[in-house]
Amino acid sequence: MPPLYIVEQGARLHQEGRRLVVKKDEGELSSAPLVNVSEVVLMGNIGLTTPVIKLLLGERIDVVFLTEDGDYCGRLTGPATPHVLLRRKQYECQSDARFGLSMAQRFAQGKLANARVLLQRHNRERNDAVIGAAVEALAQAIGRAERTTQLNALNGVEGAATAAYFGAWKRLLKPEWRFEKRLRRPPPDPINVLLSFGYTLLARTAHGAVEAAGLDPYAGFLHVVEYNRPSLALDLMEEFRAVVDGVVMWSVNSGQIAPEEFTAGDAARPVVMGAKAKRAFILAYERRMDETILHPRSGERLTVRRCVQAQARAIVDCIQRRSPDYMPMAFR
Repeated sequence: MPPLYIVEQGARLHQEGRRLVVKKDEGELSSAPLVNVSEVVLMGNIGLTTPVIKLLLGERIDVVFLTEDGDYCGRLTGPATPHVLLRRKQYECQSDARFGLSMAQRFAQGKLANARVLLQRHNRERNDAVIGAAVEALAQAIGRAERTTQLNALNGVEGAATAAYFGAWKRLLKPEWRFEKRLRRPPPDPINVLLSFGYTLLARTAHGAVEAAGLDPYAGFLHVVEYNRPSLALDLMEEFRAVVDGVVMWSVNSGQIAPEEFTAGDAARPVVMGAKAKRAFILAYERRMDETILHPRSGERLTVRRCVQAQARAIVDCIQRRSPDYMPMAFR
């Protein structure tokens, strides 16, 4: 089931029986049967009635709060799942430096491998030498990641490889987008805005999968634990980042999103994405998440969304067995 996104500023979510209804100024904008909603995502100034809050909590449907630009604020969720023993094992594994490094290596390798596949796929007909060099650099980085003995060294390998990747990835975009390199906080151009927005959506998906598996989303391996940062959810999303990169590339190259749909902002928000572009990107992202692919571990054809969930359960399996032989998601 897909999430229910609400992006219309000033709208309010109501309940009518077993339906969720979005209204603004007494007019109905949209509605959806409760049974068809996996979670509710509110972007910006969106209101909720108390009956809706109680209904969603009772049905264990999370409400995710994002800023108008898509930055994560928090989530409203029901009672915590009763997985004390699993989480105790998770914390023990996290305190084991060898276990933690091995898991971190596999998350990083999954990210780099899927980034490499994306470049290879789009360079088959182009035969671009710069992209080919980045493909080789990513292959070498995957090998170096396996040989690292410290998390800082692994982060260095991953960071350099990611820079090489985006240096090649930008060549797959139409020139009018004028993307130079990956920058955030704040993103200074439309492509960086789209990437940040897409990664926020992906992090939300990973966060929900980790919690559903019974794990603490804030206790990760690749990402250092910091207050209020869902480190394990960020770990899990790494191997799926190429999904977002592909959606961004398709959205702008196909004309689904145009440069003029972005406007200049202030110092805190140099570039502002319009509502039309936001809706188009959400539609493209959700369509991609609902596509079926072969899951390498199970051999089943699953939607990308279910693959995220399957990978969260694979992390559980590693923790339960105390064996960091995690197999990251592999796209072909």
